[in-house]
Amino acid sequence: MEITNSLSLTRAAAQQSMKNEVRLNAAYIEGDWVTIAASESVDEHALYDPNSGEVIAKTRLCRSAQVDSAAYAASRAYATWSQTSVNERARYLQAIADTMAQQFEKLVALSVLNNGKPIAEAKIDVSDAIDCYRYYANLITEQTTWSKVATNETGIRLLKTYAPVGICALIVPWNFPMVTTAWKLAPALAAGCTVILKPSEVTLLPELMLGNILSTIKLPKGVVNILPGAAEVGEAMTSHPLIDKVSFTGSNIVGEKVMRQAATGIKDISLELGGKSAIVVRADANIDYACDLIIGGIFTNAGQICSATSRLLVHQDIAQSLFDALKTKTESLKIGDGFAVDTQMGPLVSAQQLAQVEKYIDIAVGENLICLTGGEILDRQGYFATPTIYTNVPVSSQLWTEEVFGPVLVSTTFADDTQAIELANDSKYALAATIVSANEAAALEMALQIQAGHIWVNEQQIVVPEAGWGGFKQSGIGRELGADGLSAYQKSKHVLLPL
Repeated sequence: MEITNSLSLTRAAAQQSMKNEVRLNAAYIEGDWVTIAASESVDEHALYDPNSGEVIAKTRLCRSAQVDSAAYAASRAYATWSQTSVNERARYLQAIADTMAQQFEKLVALSVLNNGKPIAEAKIDVSDAIDCYRYYANLITEQTTWSKVATNETGIRLLKTYAPVGICALIVPWNFPMVTTAWKLAPALAAGCTVILKPSEVTLLPELMLGNILSTIKLPKGVVNILPGAAEVGEAMTSHPLIDKVSFTGSNIVGEKVMRQAATGIKDISLELGGKSAIVVRADANIDYACDLIIGGIFTNAGQICSATSRLLVHQDIAQSLFDALKTKTESLKIGDGFAVDTQMGPLVSAQQLAQVEKYIDIAVGENLICLTGGEILDRQGYFATPTIYTNVPVSSQLWTEEVFGPVLVSTTFADDTQAIELANDSKYALAATIVSANEAAALEMALQIQAGHIWVNEQQIVVPEAGWGGFKQSGIGRELGADGLSAYQKSKHVLLPL
């Protein structure tokens, strides 16, 4: 889609949509917007424009009482929704996608306003969310009700079918509004589950539009309930006795808490957590193209990506040439307002996230790391940091081992593929990786040995609905997207019969 700044892709238009259509101070429960009274809420909650740091709206957040209401609403809806035909569920998923497509520029503008990302990236996000709903609409209709597993000589037939896992608590992060929601909500609905969804309190504007969309398509009441809330709401959801499954995307610190809370009642759980992914550039790589992949892997969304390839491993024979080219390309990136068409990297999402990046820049100074470029917090309105690259970083450095979640790249060199694989695998995380090489066979052999759930070879970080998403080690439990993503919301049932 051509990237243009139409009249509807402006800050003013986004602010008008927010005023006219986003239901602040309300939760979406049992198919209706329910006002969150001041007496029922935590302190008034501010939403910010990351470009300026200014407050764009004030709202109220739910508390645990609303979780109880939503859980009972989802429970009442489950008996009917879980028994709907796959074709009916598919029609609703297609209707969500159609309605999102009709409101495409409005959703893009709200994302830029509340998240700060450039228009080009926000357009990709909304398109990806739409594609995800369509993918699961098609996938569920392809799944047969009964499949024959086996017969044997004793005269027995074994059949297999699938049932929804139950009532699901979905907790999504702020870095990809609507996208991560679709990754969880689309397969949950396809499977026949009912849902309580907690969007991040940081990026509520585009996420709350979902309630309007569900009302527009007349989704049965209680099937999806949306609770704007903070940690109290998340904890109440993950420990609620009516919840059968918890799906959480976020930090490892919170993920461990979610796992403990979900142990109450032995809930099914999926966790998509942190990453410290490697990009490996072999000696035969095209340096110019490798630089494009490196920049895309770390500076997209200002580095606020769990799969960000934030560790660069480059063969020693081409290291100097690559670093020279990478410095030039990085310093040419246009940093600015997400609503400006030429912006290539926007601000961090919040003052808290900017402080996180500043903390690691200070650590780098304390560790005497070599800064190839960047290493600064910009002295301007909003939450801006420079694209930053450190070279010859020891593997003992905090910046090498810890997830920064910002536009900070650390790098080192390797002598051969064996050393590159060892360096790539030397992490407590194992979410993703990128390999850049002119020798595809060698790259695929390396991919077999690198511990990661998703690997790109000579490609930007494109994520398609068909590809399962998730990692190993401390990067999480389970998979999203693809057929695996649907399986995460289903339980298999086996039926044994006579021939």
